[in-house]
Amino acid sequence: MKKKIRVGVLRETKNPPDRRVAIPPQIGLRILDKYSDVSIYIQPSDIRCFSDAEYRQQGYFLTEDLRDCDILIGVKEIYIPTLIPNKTYLFFSHTAKKQPYNRELLQQIIKKNITLIDYEYLTNNNHQRLVAFGHWAGVVGAYKALRARGVRTDFFDLPPAGSCHDMGGMYKHLKTIQLKPIKILITGGGRVAMGAMQTIRTLNIKEVSPKDFLNKNYDEPVVCRIDPQYYVERKDGRAFDLQDFFEYPEMYKSTFKPFTKVTDLYIACHFWDPKSPKFLTQDDYKEDDFKISVIADVSCDLNGPIPSTLRPSTIASSFYGYDRYSGEETIPFVDRRNVTVMAVDNLPGELPRDSSIDFGNALFENVYDALFGDDPEGIVERATIVKDGKLTPPFAYLEDYLKNENILKV
Repeated sequence: MKKKIRVGVLRETKNPPDRRVAIPPQIGLRILDKYSDVSIYIQPSDIRCFSDAEYRQQGYFLTEDLRDCDILIGVKEIYIPTLIPNKTYLFFSHTAKKQPYNRELLQQIIKKNITLIDYEYLTNNNHQRLVAFGHWAGVVGAYKALRARGVRTDFFDLPPAGSCHDMGGMYKHLKTIQLKPIKILITGGGRVAMGAMQTIRTLNIKEVSPKDFLNKNYDEPVVCRIDPQYYVERKDGRAFDLQDFFEYPEMYKSTFKPFTKVTDLYIACHFWDPKSPKFLTQDDYKEDDFKISVIADVSCDLNGPIPSTLRPSTIASSFYGYDRYSGEETIPFVDRRNVTVMAVDNLPGELPRDSSIDFGNALFENVYDALFGDDPEGIVERATIVKDGKLTPPFAYLEDYLKNENILKV
């Protein structure tokens, strides 16, 4: 007889608040239907995008006390005082890149003999991620870019994405606007960029090639999405090769500058390696023919390829200004000579219902067989940073990171 597996759905405790959840009510029912040995308990929350009442209506048991659960599932980092010893946790821990602000979290996980599975490292045998919110970052980021354009020009007024019930409501507002003839540029080719393109396509505007985007004028709004071969090139003049760029990013230089002369609204959705060239320099902004008025940095790499991304912004205060000449932050929308920056680093949180359902479906389709049963492909094993209070071999490099602050367990 199989051992019962009790799953607890955690209340999000990180500040600023995050309304997403890994197991929405309908997906939880699919879990219970497929895995007869699994039961699910919900920790009450007054901020979760699915209300306590929605869970109760589907027959879930809500309880503050999850100590009897075996697996505890959240979205963002867990508030340290709430960690329960000897449990298995799934959440985005943001520890594997040695983030200093989460060192204590990892120390306490080890001290409390916890097993930590990090969503970011749930991959298939081809090293492709199985669950992510990236698509929704692009969806919301493009909407916020258009909202900034409307505020900046006074041509139209879009409500915040977070005030919309879901993506359908957001797109309903978007379809009411009409853009002047502008050029919109998107960098990247992954989930984030495709999410941004999805939003832009609701406007039914013309999509053009990189060559035409750079060289032609239009009497209508247009959009262009570019892959890396259009914004970098080999320093030695060799032909561009994508795999080579991934493996040897330091061998490339930026060719992005011509786009700054023709782009009105730039949505950055690319993956950036710290060894890659920076897209722009601060001096590029000072040039008289620099045209970009709004930069929505969905990728949000601090000290990264885009100098105007001085800091992350927040859902509550999404925009700030960038003085092209001093390089300093300014009040947004006051001086139109400045660049308007959007750099929210938790964009999917503005469409929590849609993004939670998508994320929950991905977990159901790709992960739960391995989590609740056998793991022959090593999906859960690869994503386990700590097992029973000890770093697993793939993450042993974190040992020095832990010891920097007087590690609590040897």
